[in-house]
Amino acid sequence: MDELKIPSHAAPSPVIAPAGSAVDGPVFDTKFERIGPNEMLLNLGPQHPSTHGVLRVVLTLDGEVVTGAAPDVGYLHRGVEKLSEHRTYPQMIVLTDRLDYLTAMANNWVFCLAAEKLLKVEIPPRAEYLRVIAGELNRIASHLVFFGTFGIDIGAYTPFLYAFGREREKILDLFEEICGARITYNYIRIGGVMADAPAGWIDRCREFVHYMKPIFKEYDDLLTYNPIFMDRTKGVGALSKEKAISYGVSGPNLRASGFDYDLRRDAPYSVYKDFTFKVPLGQNGDCFDRFLVRRLEMEESLRIVEQALEKIPAGETMGKVPKANLRPPAGEAYAQIESSRGWQGIYLISNGTDKPYRLHIRPPSFINLQILQEILNGYKVADMIAILGSIDIVLGEVDR
Repeated sequence: MDELKIPSHAAPSPVIAPAGSAVDGPVFDTKFERIGPNEMLLNLGPQHPSTHGVLRVVLTLDGEVVTGAAPDVGYLHRGVEKLSEHRTYPQMIVLTDRLDYLTAMANNWVFCLAAEKLLKVEIPPRAEYLRVIAGELNRIASHLVFFGTFGIDIGAYTPFLYAFGREREKILDLFEEICGARITYNYIRIGGVMADAPAGWIDRCREFVHYMKPIFKEYDDLLTYNPIFMDRTKGVGALSKEKAISYGVSGPNLRASGFDYDLRRDAPYSVYKDFTFKVPLGQNGDCFDRFLVRRLEMEESLRIVEQALEKIPAGETMGKVPKANLRPPAGEAYAQIESSRGWQGIYLISNGTDKPYRLHIRPPSFINLQILQEILNGYKVADMIAILGSIDIVLGEVDR
């Protein structure tokens, strides 16, 4: 038999491999050494809309049943960690926006936290509250994208029009008012925030909270407890607590498997200790639990925003940091926050210059994506779409 050779960069049409043939190439060396006589090799993506970006998943199928899966990443790689060595600290904040671009506030925030640890700067209380308000509104906006697109993955289109086109737009209007941008914000700065809330902005945030509270009932009627949606997600792609921990899974995916841990509560940063909120948990770690945890988290984020709006103090919005030529002393620092996709970390090394010496990002999407090859086997291709959507990845953060 001739050997079946598939280059690692190619995305060919489905290929039926001859019995006993070896599959060569760096992506498949360990995962697909042998293709069975009744198996088919299928590339899902990187152009497939349900991969939510340029992700390629190489599947082996026995009929419609998945027998092996290997995510092939890197199509969106931009070298942010290396670029940091050639950018000043303020310039780097702009690049962090492009990581998890659905939760760009969190990217700004975690980088600034690491730099502030090196500088040992004190953040004004009003700036901390504005960070929390912006961060939690961004978490809601991110989960609204998940809510709508996950519905589309399953076949429900109407929830997307509401979540993405109606409620999320209201949040983006608030962001546009406070920082002038709608997706890449550059709002949270080293030492505080770029600007105070404009006149009337706090009141408009309160109006949004009042508007949003009853909307969740509408969402549940539309999608959460829709019998077809529940049939497609309950018991599908279950991830045990032990497996989730061993793979380093974090955020809603970890809590959906029943592990009760949230950095905002259990390793509090900023002023999260000032707020009361619940941490939603799942029991089965399946697609439905991963969906439901995020759906409930939106309510809890709204509670945090409401409390922060009531408690926000007056005062300055920027600490005492140099306005130019920012040079943290030599040293290293690690900061992490609870992003909408999990534990997002920045490891930062300074050599005393105006540019980072080294920077490493802990991207939750990249780490969470590993579980695909653990939980896909035995499910059909249609279930694979639901499982991938329930993990909620952003490829800008996966590839960096």
